[in-house]
Parts: sequence; C-alpha cells; structure tokens
Amino acid sequence: MASRSYPIWTKVEACIYKSDKSFGAKDTSTQTIMVGTSAKNSHEIAQICTTRREVDNQIIFKFSLDGEILKELKFNKKTKELV
Repeated sequence: MASRSYPIWTKVEACIYKSDKSFGAKDTSTQTIMVGTSAKNSHEIAQICTTRREVDNQIIFKFSLDGEILKELKFNKKTKELV
C-alpha cells in the first residue's frame, strides 16, 4: 500500500479492479453503499463513517455503521500510543 499522510485511509477491493484502490481523509470519511438494478434504481443499504477528533490530550477515532458507533480507538496525542 502506498504511503500517504491521511489519518483515515480506505482501501477498496472489488472484482472490477486489477488491484486495490484507496483514498485518504483528514477528519471524516463517509461511504454510502447503494444497491439496485441501475443508477436510477438504486437504494442506500448502508452508510459507513469514520471520524477523527482531538479532545484534550487524545486523538479519538470512531467507526460507525448507519449512525451507530461500532468501534472507537483512542491514542495519546503526545506518545502516539493506543490508550
């Protein structure tokens, strides 16, 4: 994987790509997953959101699915270690 300076990194793998695709974000990354039979007949099945916030001496990452926080990681801002 290529090195980038984004706190949120998304690697996408799909059968239509010869290799993985990826993109970065600084504070918020939201992916809306649509399903259906065409561009005009598609419906949202899920929304995934990853956020990064700095609070006091911590950096907090949250991962949510459809608005429900499923996982949270906290790092010490100075030592960069997982709390």
